This record gives sequence, structure tokens and C-alpha cells, in this order.
Amino acid sequence: MVIHTYNKGEEMLRLPVSKLKDGMILGQSLFNTAGGSYLVKGQPVTIDYIRKLHQIGIQSVAVTSMAPNHNLMPPPDVIEEKTRVNAITAVYNTFQSIEENGTLDIDSLQKVTDSIVFDLFDNHDNLVQLTDIRAHDAYTFAHSVNVAVLSAMMGMLCHLSKEDLSLITLGGLLHDIGKIDVHTDILNKNRGLSDSEFEIMKRHPADGARRILKMTDLPKTSILAAIAGQHHEHINGSGYPRGIKGNDIHRFAKITAIADVYDALTSERPYKKAYMPNIAYNIMHNINKGQFDRELLDIFFNNVALYPEGAVLKTTLGFAVVKESKFGRTTTPVIILFADTNGKLLSERSVIDLSEVANGSESIQVVPTGNDLYHFIHELGVDPSYYLEEERRKDEAAGIKSSGLKAPNKINAVK
Repeated sequence: MVIHTYNKGEEMLRLPVSKLKDGMILGQSLFNTAGGSYLVKGQPVTIDYIRKLHQIGIQSVAVTSMAPNHNLMPPPDVIEEKTRVNAITAVYNTFQSIEENGTLDIDSLQKVTDSIVFDLFDNHDNLVQLTDIRAHDAYTFAHSVNVAVLSAMMGMLCHLSKEDLSLITLGGLLHDIGKIDVHTDILNKNRGLSDSEFEIMKRHPADGARRILKMTDLPKTSILAAIAGQHHEHINGSGYPRGIKGNDIHRFAKITAIADVYDALTSERPYKKAYMPNIAYNIMHNINKGQFDRELLDIFFNNVALYPEGAVLKTTLGFAVVKESKFGRTTTPVIILFADTNGKLLSERSVIDLSEVANGSESIQVVPTGNDLYHFIHELGVDPSYYLEEERRKDEAAGIKSSGLKAPNKINAVK
């Protein structure tokens, strides 16, 4: 099973909320605490919704184009919107039920677990694109769903059995259940935690494992408890709560740990911006060395669009827009070069596959976002999304799919 890019050339540009305009197409959904959608990706932004984003403290969002009413649709998700909403609601209800009376609705959790796995198989042609947006008080619930989805994706790529795939998905949904015992003032704090607060936060893996072991309705509680209790442990032994390392960490917890950190890095919090996937890749590969299982980490990032389709790049060749990402080559996307290194528009644009360029991944210098991206496109006078449309029309006229190569037929299972 492989998960690679969907065959469309959609645009994804991250802009400050202050730069949004009525009619721009949203590239991410925004969820509230119980899973309800404030905004649904693919829908046009309105003045009222822009005001709402300001009110709830969202700093930036992804749109498909800077041109209002330019109806480019965002890349498809690896799971359906309905599945994601139902899953967030189920996690929210689970936390509430456990906190109030110590019980949970296993049938509800199993239903959303099955839906996530079904959607992943059904949408296996999709690369993981940008994460959703969450109201700050909804972070834990939406985060748990994303961790479950990403863990299930990796489980598929590691050829887990159907039973184990269901188990690791359920483990992802419950991995932060220990946060029930952490006060909401700490969970929703709008700045970094103090040393004493972080010590309290560090208890949640062990607390979660203890809670799970007491729940007789859950399947294989020892494995689910290992996922919850070990997802902050590091391969080199520098993690918490026990400081275990290497093979002492359960394989499923190693997978969940990667999903957990990636989603945290690419999500906006009150005290930090959302990092682009390529920045998360650099942090997890190069800065946090020794934290993750390297083989699992490579499998994960082979299936994540480090440079989402439509992202603007500054490269050693000039300025470009990403046309497509390919399975196993996510560090070297196919780009449309449209301006020189000084930002001057080229008389002729060219499509370049960076995997065919010597040191292609090193040619990417910056992924402009926020105000930098807004001002660059404003000064350029042309929205790069039009170049994507132009190339897509050329491909369609020639009978060529817009993007995506067939992935290898087999991925080696991780032992």
C-alpha cells in the first residue's frame, strides 16, 4: 500500500488572516471543540468568517489562490471531511465521559476507527497535505484525530494486519487521554509553559496508560497503554516519562511519536506559528536527531507533501511554484519556474523535475509564507496559481494526467 499525490494541480498559499479577502478559497478546515466546522476547506471565505478568525486568535490560513473568486480547489484529504468531524466529536465525547464518570463508548470509538482505516484505503492515491486548523481550545481533540490518521497511514505502509491497523488507529485517538488530568489553564495556555507546568504536563503519558489499563472494554489494553505511555519516549533514551530507549519502546509507540510531533509542529498554537511541512521535516530529521526511529521517519516523510502543491519556492534557479510532489521523492518536487532569482518574470516558463537536477533538494532555499509571500505576489503582479492552471490545461490537452507518478509496488515492512 502506498499513498502518493492526487492528480490535480491545486494551489496552497499560507497567508496572514489580515490579508484574506472575501471570496478566497480556503485550503484548510477549521474545527471547534466538539468537531463542528467553523469553516470548511474548498469554500469561499466571507467577511464574517474573516472576523471570526480574528476573534478566536487564528493567525494564518492556507488558501488556494490570492485572487478572490479564483475557484481552485484544495488538495483532497486522506480521509473524508465527515469522517474527521465524527472522529473529533467521538474523541471529545470520550474525554468528557471519562472525566465525568470514568467510562467510554467503545462502539463509537471503534466506528470512527473503522471509518478512518476505510478512508485511508479508499484514498490511497493522496499524499498528506496541510493539517487542519483548530480553535485553540479544540487542539487536543483534533490533534488526537490527526495522530490517529497519520499513525494508521504508517501502519498501512508497514503492512500491519487489519487487527493491528485498527489497534494503532485507536491508540492514536487515545494517546493523549492522560491530558484529562492536566488543568485546562495549562493545556490552553497562550504562551510557553513554565518549568513547573511542564513537569505537570510530562505526567500525562503515564496517567493515560494507567487509565487505559483500567478500561476493560478496550481491546489489548497493554498495547494501547504502551502507545499512550511511550509516545514521548525517544530512541536515544532522552524522552519521558521513563527514559526508555531503542527496542524497549513499543513499535506502535514509535510510529505514534512521529505522528504526534509532526502534527504538533505543523499546527498553530497561541504561542507558536504553524511550521510548513518542509520545516517540520528539517526539525525532525536534523535537529531532533536520535529522537525517532530513522527507518520509520523516512517512510513517513516519503508520504508527506513537504512542498504542498501550489506552494511558492525561492530556489537557486529562481522563483517557482510547485506543480506536484511524488511518492518517495517529496524533497524534490516538480516545479514551474516563472521568475529569475531577482523576482523578474521570465519570458518563458519551464517545468523542472528537481529529482532530475543534481542536488535538486538543495536548490530549494526558502518557502515564503505570510506577509513575505503576500508582498512578493503583490509586487509580482501575477498570482502563480494561474501558471498551474495553464500547465494543467496543457497536460489535459495532451492527454497527460496533471501530476503523480506510480509509486513502487512494494514498500519493505519495518521489522
